[in-house]
Amino acid sequence: MPLTTFIADALGVVTICLVAVLFIFCIFCILYLLYFHSRIHSQGFTQLSYFGGPWIIRITFILFSLCWGFGEILRLNLLRHHGRLLKSLDVKWQKNVCKGYILSNLGFAEPCFFLTLAFILRASLQNSGPLGRKWNGRTAAQILLFCVPMFVSQLMVILIGPLFKMWHKLPSYFIRSASNTKADDGDDITCTYPLLSTILLGLFASILSTYFFWIGRRILHLVINKVLLRRVYTLIFSVPGLLLLRVLLLGISVHLKPGGDVFEAVTFLAFLSLVFCIGVCICILGYFPVADSLDLGNMLTDIEDRRRFIAEHNEAASLIANRSQLGESSVSSPVRTSETSTKRGSISFRVLEKDEGSPSFVELSVFSPGVNSTPPGSPRLDCWPMLPMHQFIDPES
Repeated sequence: MPLTTFIADALGVVTICLVAVLFIFCIFCILYLLYFHSRIHSQGFTQLSYFGGPWIIRITFILFSLCWGFGEILRLNLLRHHGRLLKSLDVKWQKNVCKGYILSNLGFAEPCFFLTLAFILRASLQNSGPLGRKWNGRTAAQILLFCVPMFVSQLMVILIGPLFKMWHKLPSYFIRSASNTKADDGDDITCTYPLLSTILLGLFASILSTYFFWIGRRILHLVINKVLLRRVYTLIFSVPGLLLLRVLLLGISVHLKPGGDVFEAVTFLAFLSLVFCIGVCICILGYFPVADSLDLGNMLTDIEDRRRFIAEHNEAASLIANRSQLGESSVSSPVRTSETSTKRGSISFRVLEKDEGSPSFVELSVFSPGVNSTPPGSPRLDCWPMLPMHQFIDPES
């Protein structure tokens, strides 16, 4: 096996492994989102409905990354060298596979992925209530609508462009999506990146990077802790940086020999930059919000359990206290003792009926003696004397 083929196959194996890891992580995040959505409705976490509102768009966001990874596998030379299906195709069909890869990834999957990312970031600034099905449906339609110009432009470069004679005056790498390289067993087709397609992707990346910086600056004003601050900074700097790095590497690959060691290394670095960008985006916007919301839901559940426990405990304590007071009142004498009547802050206006002929008193325990307190030398009364009624009636009335 030639050294070039060995390097290309080794990088192809690594690419397949990374896409497999991305696939497993995406499936896990989708199940995690579905679990979070079902838990909100099953346990009645209405407080978390705002965080679980864009769950359909988040799942769509992850599905676009899966489509992109599947397309990256199709472009590998490894499948055309050793795969039975692609190896049995003739040269024309293998070129069509490369054209389909450009349209699916550069024209559809990548633009839709980053447009979905932009709409999710924009949704974090919305304060009009929970994001429901209408928002999800309207956002999905807008994503597809904004992706149409990019898809049509790539379609013109790949399919319609070669039909114009004026384009043939340009170097072949401007519109070339596949290249023939001689192998021991016939023609070896290598998928390449047309320069015009890369330029269109660069314009799209520039506009989107500007928007990310603008909307990230607005989000920073709403950050409430350092953890979210680090996530926002990671997102607004890694996404534009890695996307522009991918465009730069794809532009460099245009001037390299298709199928060579340097070409395979540069295209692999371009793939690696975007797969790392996708992983960061899914973690920050797909996994972490759900994990934080579930932790918040568990905390709300604990608070509710503690509140219920304290309420039941207080109710039981008040019931016991009421029963004990009823028991004491049934067995105690009508006259209060000095110890109970001199409690600080206890004020009672109960009239004590004593034996006939003895004066009546109104119990009023206060902090200091009043105007009608007993004279010095007399025994202390824990009450004020109750004056006869005739002293309150004017005899002339």
